[in-house]
Amino acid sequence: MSVANLCHRLQSQVSARTAAGFAEVLRRLGAPLQVAVAGRIKSGKSTLVNALIGRRVAPTDIGECTRLVTRFQYGTVDRVEIVFTDGRKQVLPFAADGMIPAELGVDIDKVSHIEAYLTNAVLQGMTVIDTPGLGSLDAASVSRTEQLLGAAKHAKDDEGSDELDDTSRNAVAGAEAVLYVVTQGVRADDQQALAAFTAATASREAGPVNAIAVLNKADTITPESVEGSGGDVWKAATLLAEKQASTLKPRVADVLPVIGLIAESAESGGFTSADAEALRQLAGLDDDILQTMLISADIFTSWECDVPAGTRLRLLEKLDLFGISHAVEAIRKEPELTAGALRRSLLDASGLEAVRQRLSIVFAARADGIKAAAALASVTALAHASADPAERQRVHDAIEVLLAKPEAHQLRLLEALTLVASGAVDMPEDLSEEVLRVGSNADIGAQLGKPGAPRPELAAHALERAGWWRSFASFGATPAQSRVAHVVHRAYFLMWQQVREA
Repeated sequence: MSVANLCHRLQSQVSARTAAGFAEVLRRLGAPLQVAVAGRIKSGKSTLVNALIGRRVAPTDIGECTRLVTRFQYGTVDRVEIVFTDGRKQVLPFAADGMIPAELGVDIDKVSHIEAYLTNAVLQGMTVIDTPGLGSLDAASVSRTEQLLGAAKHAKDDEGSDELDDTSRNAVAGAEAVLYVVTQGVRADDQQALAAFTAATASREAGPVNAIAVLNKADTITPESVEGSGGDVWKAATLLAEKQASTLKPRVADVLPVIGLIAESAESGGFTSADAEALRQLAGLDDDILQTMLISADIFTSWECDVPAGTRLRLLEKLDLFGISHAVEAIRKEPELTAGALRRSLLDASGLEAVRQRLSIVFAARADGIKAAAALASVTALAHASADPAERQRVHDAIEVLLAKPEAHQLRLLEALTLVASGAVDMPEDLSEEVLRVGSNADIGAQLGKPGAPRPELAAHALERAGWWRSFASFGATPAQSRVAHVVHRAYFLMWQQVREA
């Protein structure tokens, strides 16, 4: 990789401190993409983490662990490591229920974060970072989250360049992408947190390259509150997610609805054959009675019926009313439905698969590019932190040489995207949208705005847009716009080549 080669080449030409930073950059380039799951307190982040991993390991109740940053990564032995601020580590086993212990038995004010190692296939390609909720009353938890997201303030040295402290440097190198969890209302601090995160990781400024958002707890949305939903909960959630996407863009690539609780229960083994049998009993109730029970959680658990109240409470904790209603409807449509098929039906209803597919398109398929962009940002930050002007210039020159090489096109495209998304380069709205589309997708059909179109149509459109952007770069653009236009022209030309040769 070209960024790795740059770090290797420069290590002997810079100070020991900068060289150590380059070594950390190289380590991260060789590791799985690190995705931080972030959001406001009680947005359901940890529940979503469990669903993504496919195992209930992150505590979802308020406790010591939920006040700390926890990194879930692949390991050959399942274990928990408490990492202290002084660098010490203490190893713990997982609790009897398979989760991180709710109480750690240490002074958490002296804890930096938790490392959780799992023999889990999902984590071979992606490290998942669970963060404390923004908006928590616990100032220390908020500070830990903000430091991870790169919001920690950088001090200035005497010469005015950014001097990164250790925490800030780790934040820059430590989380390359974010899955941001929102609920029904997007607030100002949601946007501020996203801005802080992307500014620290997505090349030089904020952009949708490495961030998507999910509208969690989609089942709690009142359909009547969303125009055009037709009384359908999922349709209402989809429409609200589209509205939130327009609010949060260009900070995120997309906003997708999801029901984290159902996803966690269906994917992590929480849904059992006993649960399926209880739902089958509920499906046998008179429809009027069942519809009355499903009006509220209190009525559902207190109503007199053959299904024990404790069983119904367990179903509520795993599926909530929406999941119970969906499962009952599925059983009534297909009475012979097995427990496994019912679990899959619930998983489909949760929206988790769409989130996974988007993660794959936005993150996994472009992990090398995202990591390279984050690495380049780290290299730039390390150079700026140097007190030696000659060293800063040496690194700057090396970066310029790197970006001029043909193989660095993906990096230049990500840089062009962030320049346009952040407003650093002013473009007409339609052209900005086109740059965002081209730079934010890995699928060629989506990049061209023609998903599912036949190859000849894609090739013709790519060639036509390549010619247009080349003309714009030469005759109609400002110097800053021209720089972006040349990158977009090459992106279209490469797409044309790829489609034609497929």
